[in-house]
Amino acid sequence: MDGIGDVFLADCPARLAVEVIADKWAVVVLWGLSEGPRRHGELVALIGGISKKVLTQTLRRLQTNGLVTRTEYGGVPPRVDYDLTPLGKTLMEPIRLLTTWAADNGEAVLAAQESA
Repeated sequence: MDGIGDVFLADCPARLAVEVIADKWAVVVLWGLSEGPRRHGELVALIGGISKKVLTQTLRRLQTNGLVTRTEYGGVPPRVDYDLTPLGKTLMEPIRLLTTWAADNGEAVLAAQESA
């Protein structure tokens, strides 16, 4: 198989990359970091509906996949900031496009769900 269809193969790097951002909270967390570094508590407040535990798990997964950095600062209490890596920043335009699509089509999706 050649071309775009190859991204559906189990061992394709593109499929693995899509699986990272297909996580329920990944895109929301990435968007939350789009305007610069934020602390864990700031992200919890900004996102709403995400538990501290799930946010921590999501941030770790994004960090492991090279999309987010974690910077620790000294002090009491210790301060930790999360930020997008250059690779993470490359996702902002596709996320903007997806957000626009969702805003334009959200009501149609809800209507389809209600009629199903």
